[in-house]
Order: sequence, then structure tokens, then C-alpha cells
Amino acid sequence: MEEIRTDSESCPLRHVQEGILAILSEHRQPSAWELVLALEARLGWQSRWMVQEAIQQILVQQNVKNAWRSYLESALKSGELDDALKGSGAPKQEIASSIDSLLRQSQVYQHSAQFREMVGFMARFRDYAPYNNMLVRLQDPTCSFYATERDWRDRFKRSLREDARPMLILAPMHPVMLVYALDETEGPPLPEEVNRFARFEGQGVSDRLHLTIRNAEVHDRIRVNFQALSSTNAGLATLARETTGWKMRIAVHAGLDEPSRYGVLCHELAHVYLGHLGADRDHWWPSRTDLDRRTVEIEAEATAYIVTTRLGLSGASPAYVSRYLDERPLPRSVSLDQVAKVANRIEQMSNRKLRPRQEGGGE
Repeated sequence: MEEIRTDSESCPLRHVQEGILAILSEHRQPSAWELVLALEARLGWQSRWMVQEAIQQILVQQNVKNAWRSYLESALKSGELDDALKGSGAPKQEIASSIDSLLRQSQVYQHSAQFREMVGFMARFRDYAPYNNMLVRLQDPTCSFYATERDWRDRFKRSLREDARPMLILAPMHPVMLVYALDETEGPPLPEEVNRFARFEGQGVSDRLHLTIRNAEVHDRIRVNFQALSSTNAGLATLARETTGWKMRIAVHAGLDEPSRYGVLCHELAHVYLGHLGADRDHWWPSRTDLDRRTVEIEAEATAYIVTTRLGLSGASPAYVSRYLDERPLPRSVSLDQVAKVANRIEQMSNRKLRPRQEGGGE
């Protein structure tokens, strides 16, 4: 493959195609947002306006790997790429460029130790979504606790320092929300339960487990069974036969207690929603099948760890990612963007009933 040009003043379509193929040849299948950022870093900002056409031209080629073809088709048909290019799939358009730059420049999660710290931070704050916790960690790696100005004033009786530096997070119904780290405020000490990140213990997960199962089956047509499995297998996710009407099938070891069942279910749902088993025909989740086992397990276990830790569960999820995070660098194929989004998705499944989806991808 010809070396890719990085001249920001000239970005012909062919170079964008080569850039996409170069990323895929590294066994990376990033989120659409990460794909756009990676191409911009290689070829300049003009590349984003050629991404869709470049993908369409790649798809008509005869020698494209099936795993790559599925990934690219899913990015187009699901609308994820269109959202990323509009700035609506992750941050809103008004702040897309600033957060794009933030993630592009950050090296926080490129090494195993930093990745562990990032995942732990994302799991601690239950007041905010994992995705927003990730954004805060990238903006201030030293942050121990954060809140909005109103929360600092009303909940903690603390005020902002005169030169307090805000951080950006995403907010429903608003393009952006400003939050401040503890060190940017002054006032009385935080309550003890806040210093421990308000971790609650002893609260059952029965209702959340049953609601998650209900949403998996009704909303996403993922069948969940509890059955006898081998002593070394806590759960599995696999494709369901089309004739059954289900898209995917998950089996969880029937001998586990409810907290462990919930942790295993989160892990197996993560495999599905992260695209490790491929996209469904309606593209309700992506196709990311060209990833190695280490990447797949790091993503799934990190997702399960975030969700279960935010519920105050310790040791209830499958073994945390430590076994896969040795002294080797974190695989470049690990997508923290996907992990954060899927953790959000699974957490929402335990909080409220979701309506059945419509064929073709609609809610």
C-alpha cells in the first residue's frame, strides 16, 4: 500500500480510502467518531468530507475482507458515521471540535496502567454517565471529584474559586454543561460518603437484573437463558437462529447468585453491543469482528466492571481486565469510546423499561 500523505492542503479521495484500509489492516475497528478523528490526524480536517464516499468505493471492491466489509457497511447503515460527521453521535456540533481535539491529543489510555485508572474513574461517579466521566478524566487526570457550580453550592455548601477552571461534559437537552473539580472550589470538607464516592453496599440487584433481561429480550430481541454450564464457563453470547425470531442468545450459568448473574450478563451483553459477534441485520449495534481476543475481552470486561461498580458491586462481575492488562502496551484496537457508550447503554437497561424497536433501526 502506498504511503499515505499528510498534506492538510490536499486530501484526494484515494488517500482517504488508503487511510481507512490502513486502520483496518491494523486490526482496529474503532467507533465512527474515532475513525473520523484518526483520518483527520493522518490527512487533515478535509478528510471528514470524503469518508462516506471513500467507504462506498471500498465496498464495491472485490478483494475486501468480509470482516472489514461488515464493519464499514454497519457504520454507514446504522447512521453512526453520519452522526459522527455531523457532531451529533458524541458531542454536539458546538463543542465537537474541542472534544475531538481533546481525545486526539490525549495519551491517557494508551498504556495498561493508565487504562485501568481511566476505567476505575469512569466507574466511580454514579451521578454522571461513564462517557462524561471519561471526558473529565481526559481534561484533568488529577481530578478526584467534580460537580456543577449549582451542586457545589446547594449540595456541598462550597463556592467556586475566583479563577476556577471549568471542564466540559455533555448534557441532555443542552449542547454542553460546565463542571468543576474539587480543587477549584472552597468551603467545608466533603461528606465521608462522597469521599468514598457514595458507594452503597448490600443493596440487591434483583430488580435491575430482571429489568435488564426484559429490555434485552423485548427491546433488542436478545434471548437470555439461565442454564447449567461447565465450571469454567460463567456465560456465553452467540448468534441465534433466524427462524427463532431472536437476534442473539445469551446463556448465564444457573448456579450463580444474582449479583454474579448480573455481572456475567453485563459482560455478555457488552460483547453483543460492542459488535464482537457482528452486526444484526437492522444495525442496532456495530460489526467489529476483526479484533483479537485480548482486545475483545478487555473491552467487554471493562464495560462490565464500570456498570457493576457503579451499582456498588465488588467482585460480582467477571474477572476484571487485569488478567489481560499485563506489562504490554494496551492494544491500539481497544476503543474507550465504544466502552463508554456501551456501559451507558447497559446501565440504562437496568433503570427503565424500553419500548420494542422497530424493524430497520428505529426506536
